[in-house]
Amino acid sequence: MYDLETRKRVLALVHHGRSLNSVSKQTGISRSAIRGWQARIEPLSPTTECVRCLAHPKPPAEAEAYVYLLGLYLGDGCISPQPRGGYALRIACADAWPGLIEACRDAIQRVHPAHRVHVVQNQGCVTVTHFSRHWPCLFPQHGPGKKHHRRIELAPWQSELVDDHPWEFIRGLIHSDGCRITNWATRTVAGEKRRYEYPRYFFTNKSDDIRRLCTDALDRVGVEWRVTRRGPDPYNISVAKRASVALMDAHVGPKY
Repeated sequence: MYDLETRKRVLALVHHGRSLNSVSKQTGISRSAIRGWQARIEPLSPTTECVRCLAHPKPPAEAEAYVYLLGLYLGDGCISPQPRGGYALRIACADAWPGLIEACRDAIQRVHPAHRVHVVQNQGCVTVTHFSRHWPCLFPQHGPGKKHHRRIELAPWQSELVDDHPWEFIRGLIHSDGCRITNWATRTVAGEKRRYEYPRYFFTNKSDDIRRLCTDALDRVGVEWRVTRRGPDPYNISVAKRASVALMDAHVGPKY
């Protein structure tokens, strides 16, 4: 429906800082169409070509940002093919954590600086989105169906990065599918019932493989954990030991 010059003119408005909403209202072109054009029209420059598509593939240069983004993707992310080519990486982030939204945007931009990162407002959350032909190269875990319905394994080059930066991986997992809460319990001392409060971390995911990747990383950094069940399902990884919580506080911390 729109010629190439029209599409480039619309994309230029976005590049100059205009939001998708405002550009859509001005031009009468839907936001989804503009997002699709970003994936199909904007060429990759030589400095931002995919490091996994080279004759000798390399890991991403921004290793810490990549490992953090990997944790976010395994928790609350997906990669979707676009109708006319390219892929959209989408990470869901709750409105309650603006710091997480900004950290997610920064990680995506550092890992893949070609094109802009977009934040799409939904009810109660935002979707941090980036379009590229190369997201499946960077996240080979992409595949049809839900993650907990298929095998999730790290490629050897990803495992090396996680081994080098385990805390960034844990931080991404906790920021996506985890939380830090204050738990409480009662104990009777000298006939008097007293309430005790203590901090605790949880990671919750239906995928056995993703939970195993989380616990392997926790083992690597010396964090003690255990499985807590919700009914018959062992979906929760709990960190409650004081020394382990202190480690998590020093390297992960609560969402904000």
